[in-house]
Amino acid sequence: MCRLTFFSQNEEDTELLGSAMADVVASGTTIALIGTLGAGKTRLVQAVAVATGVPRESVTSPTFVLCHEYSAKGTIYHLDAYRVHDEDEFLQLGVDEYFGSDGIVFVEWADRVAACLPTSRLEVHFALTGKDARTITVIGLGDEQAAVVRGLAQRLNLTCES
Repeated sequence: MCRLTFFSQNEEDTELLGSAMADVVASGTTIALIGTLGAGKTRLVQAVAVATGVPRESVTSPTFVLCHEYSAKGTIYHLDAYRVHDEDEFLQLGVDEYFGSDGIVFVEWADRVAACLPTSRLEVHFALTGKDARTITVIGLGDEQAAVVRGLAQRLNLTCES
């Protein structure tokens, strides 16, 4: 496991993190997004998508549709578990097909369906620390994802905690 703490003072900082993630995250990666309403989960997905060539205005929260798909330099699947009642309902959406794909899979409210997620994944935890400020913690679970977090830390000139 490897952990990176990123302090975002504004949306531009979150865009910087998203752009760096787009550079280091491999196809087939699942990214679990965990945080309260308005913490910046969709904003981070938007930043990663824009860095891969997706128009900013096409990236919106999938709360009511449960999944959005974006394509540019690769495919991004943007799932939302907020409105699912339980893990069984989440699995009935066919999420295993997304997890087994070559796309990058973002899951908002991932803590609600943690048992359904691949064991090798990135977890991104958002904590509000001010009006526009957030502490964003990126954790690599599994050797492959720990290496991704180390690469992200290097890209951002930060240190990674083991």
